[in-house]
Amino acid sequence: MTSLRIQNSSEYKTQKKQIKVLRVITRLNIGGPSIQAVSLTTRLKAFGYKSLLVHGTLSPGEGDMAYLLAKEGVEALKFRGLQRSVNPKAELITAYRLYKVLCDFQPDIIHTHTAKAGALGRLVTVFYNWTRGRQHSVRIVHTYHGHVFDGYFGKRSTAVFLGLERLLARWTDRIIAISPRIADEIGRRYAIGRPDQVCSIRLGFDLAPFVGIDDSQRRASREQLDVPNDTLVITTVGRLTEIKKHDLFLEMAQKVFLSRQDVLFLIVGDGELREELESMAGVLGLKAVVRFLGWRQDLSTIYAASDLFVLTSRNEGTPVALIEAMASGLPGVSTDVGGVRDVITSSSVGEVVPFGDAEGLARSVLSLLSDNQPERRAMGMRARDAVSKRFTIERLVTEIVDLYAELMNEA
Repeated sequence: MTSLRIQNSSEYKTQKKQIKVLRVITRLNIGGPSIQAVSLTTRLKAFGYKSLLVHGTLSPGEGDMAYLLAKEGVEALKFRGLQRSVNPKAELITAYRLYKVLCDFQPDIIHTHTAKAGALGRLVTVFYNWTRGRQHSVRIVHTYHGHVFDGYFGKRSTAVFLGLERLLARWTDRIIAISPRIADEIGRRYAIGRPDQVCSIRLGFDLAPFVGIDDSQRRASREQLDVPNDTLVITTVGRLTEIKKHDLFLEMAQKVFLSRQDVLFLIVGDGELREELESMAGVLGLKAVVRFLGWRQDLSTIYAASDLFVLTSRNEGTPVALIEAMASGLPGVSTDVGGVRDVITSSSVGEVVPFGDAEGLARSVLSLLSDNQPERRAMGMRARDAVSKRFTIERLVTEIVDLYAELMNEA
């Protein structure tokens, strides 16, 4: 894994040629990749870049973050054929449309996010570069916001995807992983790319809405959500899909509820497993203490009303909801997967438990709940301080601009 050679980013404000970036993401569903794609598209303008964002369509039940486009004033193209599911006809149409965009926009850099966009975007760009010749070739960057090599597909499908990613890496100028652990897995465990191709750039966000939560907002949020003051609230946020393992969250919730009854569990998100999970909550005797809230845009209200955040995923890149919750002043408890340890860096800000260990999750939650409120709040403030310094949007933009500068210098 290589590290970025930090340059003076202002160097590219005064360049004679405006650098054009085509950014491609599979869909703008709720999550870190969508936030990053939109944020980078709009914030690179200050460094003299012209950007165009291409995105696809959502799968049923997914939360939509397309509202960020209007909010941030982002120029974007929506391709209906670009979607998570496999559809050869739609993918051929998408490839042709993407090739036309490359011809019309003539970018200097294409930066792809997520697996489907990364595969189609890079394949089409390789063909485009072949038709244009070496002197006019587009530089190719791909970001792994996690990976699909563990927990998503069967062994045969995973082997096919892994082989394709290794092939695509040969034509990719830079491979970005969003945490050191993901970078290590991509390069060492899965043998994707060369060490000089792979670098780690942490995610960055505008955390001001969460860092600004104070006691008055906490009281108002509990009143808004009809949560009694003497109730301890344990929250999780994420798509209701197999990879997020909300069944594990419910198993943990049952064990906690058997030990103390002054608790309430909030599950924010939606997806294909919602009906099954609601049924499971009833079977486990949790119907009165588990609320399924669906997708919410007022996450600062949810976090403000909470006492603790729990993540039970089987696989993660860098968990955005965990970062937001900790920025809101909540201690975190999470399964030990992906880039989680890049967020919960020590036991002073949260606890990490082996994946699948419902008993261990419940033990950690009960331990934190048993602490008196001042101690738990102090832990939450340490969590806020830790993530608000490391996951800033300003730092992310600077590192991306430096990486693009390296690519253009090499070109």
